[in-house]
Amino acid sequence: MTYLETAAQFYSEVAETPQLGLCCVQSTPLQLPGLKIPQPMQEMNYGCGTTVHHTELSNQPTVLYVGVGGGLEALQFAYFSRRPSAVIAIEPVTAMREAATRNLKLAATDNPWFDTSFVEIREGDAFNLPVADATVDIVAQNCLFNIFEPEDLSRALKEAYRVLKPGGRLQMSDPIATAPIPAHLQQEERLRAMCLSGALTYEEYTQRMINAGFGQIEIRARRPYRLLDTQTYNLPENLLLESLDSVAFKINIPEDGACIFTGKTAIYAGTESFFDDSAGHLLQLGIPAAVCDKTAAKLAALQPAEIMITPSTWHYSGGGCC
Repeated sequence: MTYLETAAQFYSEVAETPQLGLCCVQSTPLQLPGLKIPQPMQEMNYGCGTTVHHTELSNQPTVLYVGVGGGLEALQFAYFSRRPSAVIAIEPVTAMREAATRNLKLAATDNPWFDTSFVEIREGDAFNLPVADATVDIVAQNCLFNIFEPEDLSRALKEAYRVLKPGGRLQMSDPIATAPIPAHLQQEERLRAMCLSGALTYEEYTQRMINAGFGQIEIRARRPYRLLDTQTYNLPENLLLESLDSVAFKINIPEDGACIFTGKTAIYAGTESFFDDSAGHLLQLGIPAAVCDKTAAKLAALQPAEIMITPSTWHYSGGGCC
């Protein structure tokens, strides 16, 4: 079998017999007034973080969810878009589509506000999304794209870019590796399906997004995920995997490169009341200003004695400069 066929078989198994925490570190479902998560759906919460950033889901966006899983995040997105086919869930595995359908019917029983028509489940895959160009506001995936080999990841990212409206967002949660994963683990198809051996490094992962055309990337969370230890995985030293929640925007890449926000700030500590770099960045004396990594590097080089650049917090919630 190909590695994708192995992954499909694996997810057929866990759709039919849910296994808590089998492949991913499970996150606590988003707590929202009037939202009840059915127990079977909770048991199939195989994501490694979250893609549902609830403060940004105004105006009932159209969401394309790639890899429906047990339907948990599709339900969460539907909470903010209560209309037919507001959430389009794409899933190649028959057993997973069936499980998600059952779970969403349970959710309709538990949640008076929810109608199963809000989530439309379609057969398809990340490489050939059954959606027209520039028709969705958000594309989301949780702990799926890390399974793909690098060139397939690029295909999936470009396909997400195709279906997004201008200014639309790709919201992802995936494992990344703090060092390159050795070839002998990358070739273990079962481990890849379990989200343990396909992760790229942060630098490789974000560069693939940029290569697909995304002009701005925001890191919402970066946290420890799993440890690949020396004995179990035949490694010379332990290898830490991390969970990365990110949002990539379909905007043009600036001439000086894409903007990546990782929680850095710039703080002016000079003798004037403010600092103006004449490039659109105005820093008030002593007040931290969120900046993208590119701008942080430029400001640090411009006035190293007067501008402090704080380290990445790996959390960004908007309001910065690029």
